[in-house]
Amino acid sequence: MHKVQVDILGLSTSPHANGAYALILYELEGDRRLPIIIGGFEAQAIALKLENIKPPRPFTHDLFKNIADAFSLHVNEIVIDELHSETFYAKVVCEVNGEIHEIDARPSDAIAIAVRFGAPVFVSEDIMAEAGIREEQKEEEGAEPSVPAIGESAGAAGAEEKPKGAESRFESLQAALSEAVQSENYEEAARLRDEISRLKSSS
Repeated sequence: MHKVQVDILGLSTSPHANGAYALILYELEGDRRLPIIIGGFEAQAIALKLENIKPPRPFTHDLFKNIADAFSLHVNEIVIDELHSETFYAKVVCEVNGEIHEIDARPSDAIAIAVRFGAPVFVSEDIMAEAGIREEQKEEEGAEPSVPAIGESAGAAGAEEKPKGAESRFESLQAALSEAVQSENYEEAARLRDEISRLKSSS
C-alpha cells in the first residue's frame, strides 16, 4: 500500500453536524488536504494535547498512553487506510516485545493517540486521491477555474453521459467546491465532495 505522511493543520466546528468538528490533515510533501468530521470529545482530546494542556484527570487516550508506557508498548504509526460509504477507517500500528500489531480504530481516536506518542500519521494514496482536496494555485487571467481532484479527475469523470439537469447540478457543485477550498472552508468542502461523489455514483 502506497501511503503519504500527513500532519494536523487544525480543527474547526462543522456547521453541518451538531457538536461535530472538522479535523484538517495536510500532506507533508504535497498540496492536498483531507477533512475528516469527528466528534467533540475526540476533537477536545486532540486539541488539549496540541496545546499541551494537561487535564486534572487523564482522558481515555491519556489512560491508553499510561498503560502502554507501563507495558513497554510503542505506537509506531497511524494509518488511515480505508474509506467506505463516506466513513474513514484507521489502524494503530503498535510494537511490543519486538512484535508488530495492527489495531483497528476510528481516525479520530487513532490521531488522538498519535499526538500523545509523537507517532507519524499516514493516509493511503488511494484515499488521498479520492477524498483529498488539492490546494488551488493562482489561476491565470482568463483561464478556466481548476477543480480539486475527487476520485480521478472531477472534470472528466462522467460528465458527458449525465442528463442535462444532472450535468448542471454537477457543475454547480464543482464551482461551490472550488470556492470553498479557496476560502479554506474545509468542512463545507468535505460536504460538497461527498455530494459530488453521490451524484457521480448514481449517474
